[in-house]
Amino acid sequence: MTATLWARLAPIGLLLASNLFMTFAWYGHLKHRGAALWLVILTSWLIALPEYGLAVPANRIGAAVWSTAQLKTIQEVITLTVFMGFSVFYMGETLRWTTLAGFALIALGAAVVFLGGR
Repeated sequence: MTATLWARLAPIGLLLASNLFMTFAWYGHLKHRGAALWLVILTSWLIALPEYGLAVPANRIGAAVWSTAQLKTIQEVITLTVFMGFSVFYMGETLRWTTLAGFALIALGAAVVFLGGR
C-alpha cells in the first residue's frame, strides 16, 4: 500500500473506531438512567480515553493528504453514520425519514467541502 493511499484510508478506519467509542461514551449511559451521575461520568471518561488514542493519530496521518476541513467533514459523516446504527441497534429507536433526510442534507453539505480539493 502506498503512503498516499495509507494516508487517505487509515484516518477513515481510525475515525470509525474512535466514533464507536465516543458514541457509547456520550449516549450509551442513556440506556442506564438509574445509574448515579458520578458513575456515568467516570465510565464515560474511561470509554472516551481510547477514542482520543484513535482520533489524534487519524488526524495526524490524514493531514498528509486532507485539509483540516476535510478531516472534520469525514469525522462528522462517520459520526452520523455510527449514530444511526447505534440508535437503531443499541437504543432500539426507530430511524425516521426526517432523520434520514436531515442527515442526507448534512452529507450533501459535506460533499461540497470536498469540491475544492485540498
